[in-house]
Amino acid sequence: MGKKATKAADNMYYLARSEAAKENEALTSREKAAELLGIDRTRLARIELDTIAPYPEEVKAMSKVYNTPELSNSYCARECPLGRNSVKEVAIDDFDRLALKVLGSLKDIDSLRASLIAISEDGVIEASEQKAFQAILDSLEKISTNAKALRLWAIKNIRLNDT
Repeated sequence: MGKKATKAADNMYYLARSEAAKENEALTSREKAAELLGIDRTRLARIELDTIAPYPEEVKAMSKVYNTPELSNSYCARECPLGRNSVKEVAIDDFDRLALKVLGSLKDIDSLRASLIAISEDGVIEASEQKAFQAILDSLEKISTNAKALRLWAIKNIRLNDT
């Protein structure tokens, strides 16, 4: 990329475009990037300078054009009014690291299953079962986060369709 936009240096949209520009020279300028995204150049500049928030469809376009599926996840986790409270931001590591995280989070799946069956047998979560139930929810969240990270890696690196 030409010169660094120092005011946008920490902006995730600018950083995503900068990273994508290493593979696609058309993304080195805001003008060309905006054209590929189908938005106005000044709007892209304002998004990258944090003076306006992007629309969800703009983030979706950036994710696709920049090949950064994690950008959509970050938007949902950080900026979306609904997602901020329900979407966890995930980090994409190398494949081998992600695979180990997934396998590690699944290692106790049989005991989780057994605990959930024991807790749910009577259809009520007793006060004495709440701690165990919270541990189950925490483990499931870890599994979910690791699975999302692996899926984002696959979308980014092997162009797996995002369905």
